[in-house]
Amino acid sequence: MSARRVGIIMNGVTGRMGRNQHLERSIAAIRAEGGLHIGGELVMPDPLLVGRDEGRLRALGEQFGISAITTDLDAALRDPDYPIYFDAQTTAGRERALSMAIEAGKDCYCEKPIATSSSLALALATQAERAGVRNGVVQDKLFLPGLLKLAQVLESGALGEVLSASIDFGYWVFPDRIGAVQRPSWNYRAEDGGGIILDMFCHFRYLLDHLFGEVSAVTATAGTKIPVRVDEQLRPYQATADDDAAALVELRNGAIVTIHASWCVRPYRDDLFVLKVDGSKASAVADLRRCQLQPAEATPRFTWNPDLPQELDPRSAWIDVPAREPVQNAFRYQWERFLAHVVAGEPFPWSLRDGARGVQFAELATESMAERRWVEVPEL
Repeated sequence: MSARRVGIIMNGVTGRMGRNQHLERSIAAIRAEGGLHIGGELVMPDPLLVGRDEGRLRALGEQFGISAITTDLDAALRDPDYPIYFDAQTTAGRERALSMAIEAGKDCYCEKPIATSSSLALALATQAERAGVRNGVVQDKLFLPGLLKLAQVLESGALGEVLSASIDFGYWVFPDRIGAVQRPSWNYRAEDGGGIILDMFCHFRYLLDHLFGEVSAVTATAGTKIPVRVDEQLRPYQATADDDAAALVELRNGAIVTIHASWCVRPYRDDLFVLKVDGSKASAVADLRRCQLQPAEATPRFTWNPDLPQELDPRSAWIDVPAREPVQNAFRYQWERFLAHVVAGEPFPWSLRDGARGVQFAELATESMAERRWVEVPEL
């Protein structure tokens, strides 16, 4: 079977996330396996790598067998052989490039945050809708094995009414020479679009929306706990972005969610991300790969007595939730869904407007922090 070629402009794949998840583990992996079957035909993604450093682009192309590279984004957007535009640049450079791609009539898929402010993000979503281009935003956490199992539990109704939830995320990001390349230095500069609220609250918004229902209000606090870090050249610099944040979120269904996200903690939990949900009939806890359930019938009867050791092990009465089907890389799965959306018109519910909601949530959390109050989250 001959393959149908689909050209994709991939901008920003020399960065860690763009290279590892989107190029190597998604598009290059699909190409290495001979393409993707969509709607009865074989589809072969054909990337054009775009960036600022020609040498790095050429090295990537040689590694993954991709000959098309350019440092000229304008020329790439004029090329009709590449109808899809993908953006994994730093946040500060994304809004202008996305707007140019939409104006050029490209179907657009991008990393988040899609912009540095909710007004810019909403303008992008509106521009794409008016232009009639297909569009989507990466929402990878929804497709991690543990979160897929949690969604399975929620869909079954096993938890009953969701009463509350908690999100605990983070790890220690070394600020010194030991971990200089652990995360990009721009992540810790507010002027470059960095900050844990803008980065992670976009993730938390789509998780809450798609798992539990829309958020209605938020109050938050954050700060820069580590004021000096070292960059990729091991030079000290002043960190200006928040690296630790906590929030209390109210959902429209009345449930309350607590959030703590930090790059300044040493985890004492099962994984770097843990989401716990308590319901009227059962509770569930999910990390990146696992999900466990404790139904009412298996809930131990604890007695509070601080003068004696606890006789019951709180972890002993939890049941592992099995996966319904094999799970692949979350980024690749969403890439396959977006390509099916473009090629065959299959549904893709994670649009740029979803991305705008994430930016809105981060912005309102920051507003609540500045004004030290609850902030309502309007529908977007």
